[in-house]
Amino acid sequence: MVTRDTLLRDVLGGKSSKAVEKALGLSTVGQLLRHYPRRFNERGELTDLSQLVEGEEVTVLAEVESTSTRRIPGRKLNILEVSIRSGRHRATLSFFNQPWRERDLRPGRHGMFAGKVTRFRDKLQLNSPDYILLGEVGAGPESDGADPRAQDFAGALLPVYPAAAGLPSWTIARCVRLVLDTLDPVPDPLPAPVRARAAVMELDAALRKIHRPDTMAEYRQARRRLAFDEALGVQLVLAQRRHANAANPALARPRVAGGLVDAFDERLPFEFTGEQRQIAALISEELAAAHPMHRLLQGEVGSGKTVLALRAMLQVVDAGAQAALLAPTEVLAAQHERSVNDLLGELAQAGRLGGSERGTQVVLLTGSMSAPARRAALGELASGAAGIVIGTHALIQDQVQFAELGLVVIDEQHRFGVEQRDALRSKATAPPHLLVMTATPIPRTVAMTVFGDLETSELHELPGGRGTVSTTVVPVNERPDWLERVWQRIREEVAGSRQVFLVCPRIGDDSDAEDLGAAADDQQQTASVLGAYAELSQSQLRGLRLAMLHGRMPAEDKSSVMSAFAAGQIDVLVATTVIEVGINVPNATLMVIMDADRFGVSQLHQLRGRIGRGAHPGLCLMLSQLPFGHPALQRLEEVAKTTDGFALAELDLSQRREGDVLGAAQSGRKSQLKLLSLLQDAQLISSARAEAQSVIEADPELAQHRGLQELLWDSFDSERTEFLHKS
Repeated sequence: MVTRDTLLRDVLGGKSSKAVEKALGLSTVGQLLRHYPRRFNERGELTDLSQLVEGEEVTVLAEVESTSTRRIPGRKLNILEVSIRSGRHRATLSFFNQPWRERDLRPGRHGMFAGKVTRFRDKLQLNSPDYILLGEVGAGPESDGADPRAQDFAGALLPVYPAAAGLPSWTIARCVRLVLDTLDPVPDPLPAPVRARAAVMELDAALRKIHRPDTMAEYRQARRRLAFDEALGVQLVLAQRRHANAANPALARPRVAGGLVDAFDERLPFEFTGEQRQIAALISEELAAAHPMHRLLQGEVGSGKTVLALRAMLQVVDAGAQAALLAPTEVLAAQHERSVNDLLGELAQAGRLGGSERGTQVVLLTGSMSAPARRAALGELASGAAGIVIGTHALIQDQVQFAELGLVVIDEQHRFGVEQRDALRSKATAPPHLLVMTATPIPRTVAMTVFGDLETSELHELPGGRGTVSTTVVPVNERPDWLERVWQRIREEVAGSRQVFLVCPRIGDDSDAEDLGAAADDQQQTASVLGAYAELSQSQLRGLRLAMLHGRMPAEDKSSVMSAFAAGQIDVLVATTVIEVGINVPNATLMVIMDADRFGVSQLHQLRGRIGRGAHPGLCLMLSQLPFGHPALQRLEEVAKTTDGFALAELDLSQRREGDVLGAAQSGRKSQLKLLSLLQDAQLISSARAEAQSVIEADPELAQHRGLQELLWDSFDSERTEFLHKS
């Protein structure tokens, strides 16, 4: 009996199973069946060679166009070079001291060739690739000397698997064929009614057709079923978390009439937008409930998320508890601390001269604080004198103790790991309320998948009285005179008593921790903070007040620079992306981004959000050295067309690898989702979410759904499931 738990060595034999385990890390039948084909080629259809990337292991289907042999003078070395063609594209195969292969690789023959892509004399090639011949066009797979292994590809569709060195795609296909030929029918964990509602095929058929479909329609049906299983596995865990959150007892933190919230509202110099009022009321209601709030607040740059978070913190303080705001950087934490104190005024000075009797205290806690300042902050937290604490990772250290932590606010949460958030929440004696904020809008499918345990609120409206922001792409290599115009534009803004951000991808020293990925051989051509500051302060911007800001400056220096910039004492701030989020300088009206093609879509949108925050209009200039028509330059043009962060989030998702939808960067583990696509499967994810919610409401522990329990554990290993529950 062969099941998914059967060891591969019992089906493939020792030699083949060892090769598969060494190359792919797969040891059971089920693991091999989850190693899905990357794509399918139709028999006789030539694969496009334009997608070859140097250094990658590839498998290509192509036609032999010509062969030639040459000797290396003075050495016993013959090189057989074979030109292969696929459509309009060509590549070269090189074989060393193997002249006999010329008899097989005759012009007109078709074959599959697998190997590592290398570059020789500025041309891509495969050195000594493995290959199988598929015969002449229209001939059988074993005709005219074709390799007998070609029988694995005798069907109408040829599976191409993610391969590894020493294990080409056709070897994987042969192993899969042997497994499928001996595999017993696979039990289906999904009840028939669930399959019917989701309109998916049975699991046994899906596992067979994903590897050996007769038509692409069959493959798509198989993929849909297996992707649904992955989506349902995620959504079941998230639904369990939502159920546990709702059942979890918490201390209600109701609004106190005449308390801090009312006093704060009276101080605000502006009116809330309709969206802000609606979300503020919702948050207030959830804080007053007997189970913890778990809410994601996402919105446009400058849409007022921080003000709503502050109101929530004040409501918790009014109810006798404390609130903690966790920020990803010291610069942002210090900015939040200044903003909160400015917004609260005397309300943040309880117990001090001029402080309000209804007030509280706000403390800052970061890793670089002096020992006396740190001891004072820790004492105020432990005693309960400080109602609000704002800090970085320093907040989660063991020595930090709260009198009564009632609310945790996470700013730019994607920068924190699950363990870090959990460590802060664990400092509360009762489950605290949780408010997660992000100014990087999240596509709907990502919100349903990554943040599926959180209720989501979105802020689209911007407060009145702000200037508009326009964006222009400046290809400086194509129009060198435009660069001079950029420096002139900076001088014009400063002459108008306004300020400028100038952002570079790199710091510029030998240990570029904030480098955005520039290759070592072109770092000298990529703009850096140190280089730009040194050059501009002595040439194009001489006479202006310039300052630098980057992540490796001492904390007190960073704080001093930001305070001076906010106070108008600096004209041009030359910085890295350390100013990407949270920095609020209403007088800054011009953002110049050097080598903007080095930044992602979301980063560009965040940087642009630092300007236009006052009454004056803003201008963002995205400089690039790329030529007209370059794809990265086109991406910049797309960003320039819109300031809608939600639309740009979808664009960002469409232009980059989706990565691990469960947050591999947060969990540190490789995703086990192989088919589910945030771009293609929005409807599938939505369907799985509804199904999971219905099941968990009736059976939270899946006690009556043994098949779904098995699906859950089949989809995710125990560590991953624990991570999902924990986050």
